[in-house]
Amino acid sequence: MQEPLKPIVSDSAMQNFVYNGHAARVIFGSGTLARVAEEVRRLGRRALVLSTPQQIDQARHLAATLGDLSVGIFAEATMHTPVEVTERALKASRELDADCTVALGGGSTTGLGKAIALRTDLPQIVIPTTYAGSEMTPILGETQDGAKKTIRNVKVLPETVLYDVDLTMSLPASLSASSGMNAIAHSVEALYAEDSNPVVSLIACAGIEALAKALPAIVAKADDREARWQALYGAWLSGICLGAVGMGLHHKLCHTLGGAFDLPHAETHTIVLPHAVAYNQRATQPAMARVAAALGARDAATGLYDLAGRIGAKRALRDIGMPEADIQRAAEMALANPYWNPRPLDGAAIKRLIARAWSGDPPDAAI
Repeated sequence: MQEPLKPIVSDSAMQNFVYNGHAARVIFGSGTLARVAEEVRRLGRRALVLSTPQQIDQARHLAATLGDLSVGIFAEATMHTPVEVTERALKASRELDADCTVALGGGSTTGLGKAIALRTDLPQIVIPTTYAGSEMTPILGETQDGAKKTIRNVKVLPETVLYDVDLTMSLPASLSASSGMNAIAHSVEALYAEDSNPVVSLIACAGIEALAKALPAIVAKADDREARWQALYGAWLSGICLGAVGMGLHHKLCHTLGGAFDLPHAETHTIVLPHAVAYNQRATQPAMARVAAALGARDAATGLYDLAGRIGAKRALRDIGMPEADIQRAAEMALANPYWNPRPLDGAAIKRLIARAWSGDPPDAAI
């Protein structure tokens, strides 16, 4: 007699849920950059190419590839998407009469394209060169006067995302490590989000597993093409999670720290993640068991901390420029306008969490 089919989700997931999928055209593979002109023609005829100052040579090459389809380059994108930079980009887009944007780079460039779209509704093509994941979300984080504000609006969701593994082959191992851990954070928080659901949970587990296997391989051999493919695939999956459900304490802390102290985005996520997971561990044990399984670890928080160590990522906020004297202020800012979180926020515990992250101590679920 045939055994009955077993459910692919745990009993705890057998509940009503809402799944919001976002329409985006995704082109994934190797050599896909050759299709960018085709994608520009689908959306417009006058593309403004966006990049950071560090990637201006790549932007120039892309603009030359587009030929008459490109009206120019704006290469001032920077982390945390400052409003004053967006205003300069808007001026350039108006003067050049751009009818779409092509963002080439990581989260900083993607954020600038989104900020332009929010204000103009110009269609976007995003070509990620890191594992940021923000290209798959209707979320924009922008900074003004030292404060970072998060906006969720479908207007900022890119129309086309073009993933080309070739563009990640030269990504330094150190940046690959922190960028990949940033992507893992999206999947981890999706597993215990207030609006979590079985579809996103499956995607999240696959994203964590792909990145956890790929990142050590990339650090060991930077030109490992299979590992690069897996990492970009995992980042795409994690980006889907980030765009489909809300985030919790981890993302609130990182946005607070990054905006207030101008800390590097990916490194901040890498350092804070194990500690935020430890804080929530007792409140959401089924999700943490899934994280641990995807990591191949016995414990989710320790597994994330150890993974960061194995790939040589920084594990202390003091190492990326946060002053010790600002720990209390950071805790107070994190409690202002908090995101939903499975464990209620406790000011003293949040301060201890940040203090451990500042010093680089292992995560402690007893905080």
